[in-house]
Amino acid sequence: MMKHPLSLFRYCPECGSSHFEIHNEKSKKCADCGFVYYFNPSSATVALILNDNNELLVCRRAKEPAKGTLDLPGGFIDMNETGEEGVAREVLEETNLKVKEATYLFSLPNIYIYSGFPVHTLDMFFRCTVENTEHFSARDDVSDSFFVPLSKVNPEEFGLDSICQGLKKFLSI
Repeated sequence: MMKHPLSLFRYCPECGSSHFEIHNEKSKKCADCGFVYYFNPSSATVALILNDNNELLVCRRAKEPAKGTLDLPGGFIDMNETGEEGVAREVLEETNLKVKEATYLFSLPNIYIYSGFPVHTLDMFFRCTVENTEHFSARDDVSDSFFVPLSKVNPEEFGLDSICQGLKKFLSI
């Protein structure tokens, strides 16, 4: 059973007190200075990129979690970045493709294990149109990337639960 993420925060980030106690199911409060910390999800993006042959761009993960399994381009949103900017940056970093348009489709909650730490995320799925689907490459935390006919995409082959669930939803639209 996974520990609640708040149990990993022992000291008040404001004053450093060890009297940093559970306030409710999503926050801790410092008994000394009164600071309340709310544990909210991090924003993440997922790109659904189709070429002219109705094939989906799929990646293979180069790093944990789920190293070696199928994935879609995407990742965490940086501070001061919109979802559209974040998905475009992640697609460029991972595939060398330039996003012309990113259209928001839906979101799913997720728990992403990063360095052994459970990061609650809100994964935003975008349908992305790119400048040229022929000139892509695997980069950053992607070991391989390739197109798969949409009719042959099996969500169960993807290593991360939110990607699997998101693909099921996307394929049913």
